[in-house]
Amino acid sequence: MNTEITHIYFVPGLAASKEIFKNIRLPESRYVVHIIEWKLPNKNETIEAYARRMAESVKEKNSVLVGVSFGGVMVQEMSRFLHLKKLVIISSVKTKEELPLRLKLVRRTGAYKLLPTGWALSVKDLTKLAIGPRSKKRLTLYQEYLSVRDKTYLDWAIKQMVCWDQEEAMEEVEHIHGDSDIVFPIKNISGARIIEGGTHVMVLNKASRVSKELQLIIES
Repeated sequence: MNTEITHIYFVPGLAASKEIFKNIRLPESRYVVHIIEWKLPNKNETIEAYARRMAESVKEKNSVLVGVSFGGVMVQEMSRFLHLKKLVIISSVKTKEELPLRLKLVRRTGAYKLLPTGWALSVKDLTKLAIGPRSKKRLTLYQEYLSVRDKTYLDWAIKQMVCWDQEEAMEEVEHIHGDSDIVFPIKNISGARIIEGGTHVMVLNKASRVSKELQLIIES
């Protein structure tokens, strides 16, 4: 019988708190779960330097690193400084080519600089920024988990998400994605394990299926 303990580190989505993982269930006899919460970026800090600081929270070699949405981008950057058993992204992207056209346009025009983060965005605005504007039900579901309201962090994180410059997918990254994700539409995503009916908030409302896929990846 395999009694090996695996440490799993989760990174939440943009502006989100650790509570977005509250519905993820993995066997406690085999897994120890850790949540890495967002740090405040230093002035003019690069994503590489920030990722190195975040990676310092991973204390064990051969851990599993999992990121959701912008957290998926961050774990890919963190993985450059770590020896991992598995690298997993959920509701995220592997390259800049998987970003939707609207975010590519925002990048080209520099429109991300015009977002009013200095006004301490309302929770509703943060939710629209994080998961898209179309579903009131999803807005209500997700908005209570957005707790990072610092202007410095928001300005920095939005820029890093929009301007992420990864051209080729890392060979080791495993991807779980919903076919109803409107933030990162499935038509732009390749090589992912698909959750049928999964939206950008499926880590909350389809957590049992996400948990199962995650466990399959780790134990494969």
